[in-house]
Amino acid sequence: GALSGGMKQKLGLACALIRKPRLLLLDEPSVGVDPISRRELWKMVYELVDQGIGVIWSTAYLDEAERCRAVLVLSEGKLLFDGAPSLLTSSVEGRTVLVQGIERDKRIVLTRALDRPEFIDGVIQGASVRLLLAENAAIPPVETLQAGPTARIEATGPRFEDALMARLGARSRGQLALANARNKATSSDELMVEADQLTKKFGDFVAADRISFSIRRGEVYGLIGPNGAGKSTTFKMLCGLLQPSSGAARVAGVDLATSPGRARSRLGYMAQKFSLYGDLSVAQNLKFFGGVYGLDRRALADVSARMAETLNLTAYLDHTAARLPLGYKQRLALACSLLHDPDVLFLDEPTSGVDPRARREFWTHINALASRGVTILVTTHFLEEAEYCDRIALIYRGRAIADGTPDELKAKAGIAGAPALSLEDAFINLVHEFDQERAA
Repeated sequence: GALSGGMKQKLGLACALIRKPRLLLLDEPSVGVDPISRRELWKMVYELVDQGIGVIWSTAYLDEAERCRAVLVLSEGKLLFDGAPSLLTSSVEGRTVLVQGIERDKRIVLTRALDRPEFIDGVIQGASVRLLLAENAAIPPVETLQAGPTARIEATGPRFEDALMARLGARSRGQLALANARNKATSSDELMVEADQLTKKFGDFVAADRISFSIRRGEVYGLIGPNGAGKSTTFKMLCGLLQPSSGAARVAGVDLATSPGRARSRLGYMAQKFSLYGDLSVAQNLKFFGGVYGLDRRALADVSARMAETLNLTAYLDHTAARLPLGYKQRLALACSLLHDPDVLFLDEPTSGVDPRARREFWTHINALASRGVTILVTTHFLEEAEYCDRIALIYRGRAIADGTPDELKAKAGIAGAPALSLEDAFINLVHEFDQERAA
């Protein structure tokens, strides 16, 4: 029970290998595992393959699918593709573009793009917006996206994820109902979350060591780091679930040490693995969490109905939470965290194990919330997802060893002046640099 996520997976693999098998079945073995541990896990698996052991690996991490010799793409019980990952990726060659030089809100640019018929999928990628063109569609003039006078659309190479979204055939939606809710935005410079020299000690062990950062209204801020680095400890102190040994935490200007109840009333919390009550129905979960947040009966009935409609849960209101598909559990957990219309939303690994389409839909909701002034703090091991954040803090050995925009972290972690190829490369390079400096 005391092992980190990475060590638990390594132990599970070791147990499966007590008797050398001819075929090894790994069912999403890297869910909740940090990038360093994932690479170590893959190294172990490659060594097994070299010994003649066959491996079937199911995963929601699409960069992992690219590492396989062959991939089977399944959707709704149907086989959509069987072959080399590179073959699927090449099927969307010439259909992927980046909108760069954006001077306006990149989330609004993404929304505008996905509302156009030329684009069928898109995500935020650092300071840019990555888009997938519909088959045979021409690139529209950049002016139609209203991204600013310096914005430009440039071709970029396809990724496996682009090809998968095209093969799934689902068109991403740019605008969802959460975007139409009451706008909270006042000043974008208003500090909504502040960590000031936060420190937490358990006996002689320092789990968090003088961690400081601040998050502005409407900003999406990510916490990344290896398992056991101190992310969850920092997260819990900011939620008021854990009292710091020293330092201060403030939410919407309210000090958690002096007014914890008032601070908690301003934030919504979506826990890892969603923390739903499995034996209760969807409607009963909404009623319970609404009561926790202090909503009266009439207000709770109104907001529950609105959330159920917004997140497409109406048809599932009488279903128990335990029997919901994972994507619908995610929707319910988000609905429960938003019932009291919080100014700040804390998300702890909210898309762990969720399929790409559900992940896209979830982030469309999050982008809508941020665009209307809700402040988001998110932890994630899925570093492609960390690209969606405005800024990121890398937590390691209890300290914040780097922070900045995704592009700034990639530039900082570059080798010989060249930026890191991906945020995962940056993550690993920065951790190794920190260890080398400590050892020197």
